[in-house]
Amino acid sequence: MVCSQTDWDHAAGSGTHLKPSVTPDPRWPTEILRENRRRGARKRPRGKRAGVRNRLRARAHRAPLPSILLANVQSLDNKLDDLRARIKFQRDIRDCNLLCFTESWLNPAVPNHAIQPAEFFSVHRMDRTADSGKSRGGGVCVMVNNSWCNNANVVTLACSCSPNLELLALKLRPFYLPREFTSVIINTVYIPPQANMDTALWELHEALTQFQAQHRDAALIVVGDFNSANLKRAVPNLYQHITFPTRGNRTLDHCYTPYKDSYKALAHPPFGKSDHAAIFLLPKYKQRLKREAPVQREVARWTDQSVAALQDALDDADWDMFRRSTDDVSEFTEAVVGFIGKLVDDTIPRITIKKFSNQKPWVDRTIREALNSRTAAYNAGIISGNMDEYKSAAYGVRRAVREAKRRYGKKLETQFQQSGSRSLWQGLRMITDYRSPPSGLMSADESLANELNTFFARFEATSSSANASSTNANGASTNSANANGAGASGTIGAAGGTCAGPTIEQRPLIITESDVRRVFKRVNTRKAMGPDGICGRVLKACADQLAPVFTDIFNLSLTLGIVPSSFKRSTIVPVPKKPRPSDLNDYRPVALTSVVMKCFEKLVRDFITSSLPASTDPLQFAYCHNRSTDDAIAHLLHTTLTHLDEGRGNYVKMLFVDYSSAFNTIIPSLLTTKLGDLGLHTSLCKWISNFLTDRPQSVRVGNCASSTLTLSTGAPQGCVLSPLLYSLYTYDCTATSSSNTIVKFADDRCRGKTKELIVDCSKKQERHYQPVRISGTTVERVDSFRYLGVHISQDLSWSRHTSSLAKKARQRLYHLRRLRDFRLPSKVLRNFYTCTIESILTGNITVWFGNSTKQDRQALQRVVRSAERITHSELPDLQTTYYKRCQTKARKIVKDPTHPNNRLFSLL
Repeated sequence: MVCSQTDWDHAAGSGTHLKPSVTPDPRWPTEILRENRRRGARKRPRGKRAGVRNRLRARAHRAPLPSILLANVQSLDNKLDDLRARIKFQRDIRDCNLLCFTESWLNPAVPNHAIQPAEFFSVHRMDRTADSGKSRGGGVCVMVNNSWCNNANVVTLACSCSPNLELLALKLRPFYLPREFTSVIINTVYIPPQANMDTALWELHEALTQFQAQHRDAALIVVGDFNSANLKRAVPNLYQHITFPTRGNRTLDHCYTPYKDSYKALAHPPFGKSDHAAIFLLPKYKQRLKREAPVQREVARWTDQSVAALQDALDDADWDMFRRSTDDVSEFTEAVVGFIGKLVDDTIPRITIKKFSNQKPWVDRTIREALNSRTAAYNAGIISGNMDEYKSAAYGVRRAVREAKRRYGKKLETQFQQSGSRSLWQGLRMITDYRSPPSGLMSADESLANELNTFFARFEATSSSANASSTNANGASTNSANANGAGASGTIGAAGGTCAGPTIEQRPLIITESDVRRVFKRVNTRKAMGPDGICGRVLKACADQLAPVFTDIFNLSLTLGIVPSSFKRSTIVPVPKKPRPSDLNDYRPVALTSVVMKCFEKLVRDFITSSLPASTDPLQFAYCHNRSTDDAIAHLLHTTLTHLDEGRGNYVKMLFVDYSSAFNTIIPSLLTTKLGDLGLHTSLCKWISNFLTDRPQSVRVGNCASSTLTLSTGAPQGCVLSPLLYSLYTYDCTATSSSNTIVKFADDRCRGKTKELIVDCSKKQERHYQPVRISGTTVERVDSFRYLGVHISQDLSWSRHTSSLAKKARQRLYHLRRLRDFRLPSKVLRNFYTCTIESILTGNITVWFGNSTKQDRQALQRVVRSAERITHSELPDLQTTYYKRCQTKARKIVKDPTHPNNRLFSLL
């Protein structure tokens, strides 16, 4: 065909694509002027269309997870024409990686090639057998697209048929998989409507547990017709991706994976006259390398040589020069801290490292060198035609990988044999390559930092009047304290308040050099450093050199009742309370303070704890010797059940009070008065008052920092003394009526709002309960509340609590399988189980296990059996653990006369 110039002009005028209708302007960018030679004058579109379906079409057979078509066909033989038509005329079905059908209604007389919809699909099926109790119906079938996975790489793991469950499990190794997966395990399930759902779920749970134990890094997918069964009851750590009705108004067809948001389900028309809709599952999962960007950071190289050089420099330091230079304790501290920071910067080298998200932890320099040698040998073999050196180099890569894994396994074994939870979790992070989830902070800028800083300081204005009135009321005692020599002297300014002294005061606190050296050597070097720039590693490595000068600073601070300003300075890091914070109240202000000050606070805390009487607050179960969360819950439940047993018709109202920003509302003047009433020395009360007043505070959001505000209200969250001070601040909060009981546990991890829970066992009468109002707002009434890690229901049942425990414990089984794959000794596996899985299953077990149902106990015991298969050893059952814990707890309570539950025990 030949076109003239007139034809070209006519085509351009008619709007066709043969010739552009707009004359190009030379001033346009080169990207617009660029022509695509393959398509003539047509412009190449820029970018790509977004969306899950478009991404799948672009990488139909190279998606991170397979695309799946799931359908209950009710006789596959009768639906073949419909299936073949969809494969021929619908691109998504033709390129689909897996076709999973339930109720295929096939029998051994039907060959595979008779039901093959296209030549590029391989058929794998499991027909119903006589073991199911029925001679016809049922059956499952899976068709694999050969463009995605070769039929030679398909292995049948399970092919079972019972009256309650029909299962076909295949392990596939496709041409492409993300690095985090070694294979894909597709489980096609059919549970008949008349089946025993509990038995079916138990059989499926046993099969899935075995698959996960044998193929830890495989992508597990479970699809099929479950009818009324819910697999999350047996395996809580799975996610269900089909949320719309698939038959009538019910969702009978399910898809489960261990990965959240891994599939997007679309409803397609049913096959033939089937009453189940066909479901097309589009993979939404993104590879780890695409989800997480490489991390580049600068770190210090703490070698033996650099530490020795720093110790020598500190040994040669003349600390007396700093003492003689000033009489102000704050200036003295600033000079010492600045000098130490300068020495650290001069002696400790720093390097920049870059780490990728999918980098395996055992890949080291030897593997990289072996890979480079293999590449060089391959290129040389292509030129020379002799591939012998390449074969030898390829074997060297495999040998290097084996040796690297062996060395890595030895390193892990050393980590797990050491005592301490830090070594345990450090080894686990190395195995799983675990990273903390990304922060849910809003856009980081300086305005957000200033808004957060102002919001966190909102209690300062409301409490200023209370501070002023309290100071005026205590003016006489302030003067008395100064007259007795307990106040400040010299050039140091007076503290911001004192306390009324008790009749008999405790001895003053004097810190020794050995105490400072001991607390420095116990510093956790992995904790973040404060605004002063002194990290924990400096204190731990140079404890002998730094203990003398900081002992002088600590004692001088206690004598004067003044905390150095550098020790009071804090940097607030806002931590989101939920994944997507929407307002400022969704952030928790966590303070980064000086590590040196944390050591100082530990010494003061130990002194205060040893000085307090044992009967200060009997119903305060936090931060007290021989008290724990199960003591608080047991006392609460015992009080509830006792009242219900006293008479018919009794009921109990539980009010769970959550104080908003409790630590930030402490008024220093009121606190020091209460500390004086408890018998603490006047100088220590003055020191605590100064510690809580005139605190410089700034907020850091990413790389942006706010302006500094000075606060004199509250205690920073993150300080060692803050929980203890809050407990003492509320020690006089007691019940005024014998019908009321206040159980306190000063635990800032309880994030629930104030709720009301009513326990009423009366079934013959309906009550109309009077709602509880606080400041004009009605308290919400709930059916269940999570108190100190235990879900308390209004009927005092424990099903919800046990289901949450089972789900959380099953997530830890993944880490146990990772350990087993590194061939660690059985003793190490049992220790890991005890620390990470049994601790979850037996948390507060003395208060809930005795009244749990048989089904709840069996659900927890299934987790123990799964762990036994992984560790290949016998583990203690929960019933035995419960008896031992109860006996141990009873002995401790009997030996402690100050325990609030001691009166419940009597000698036989």
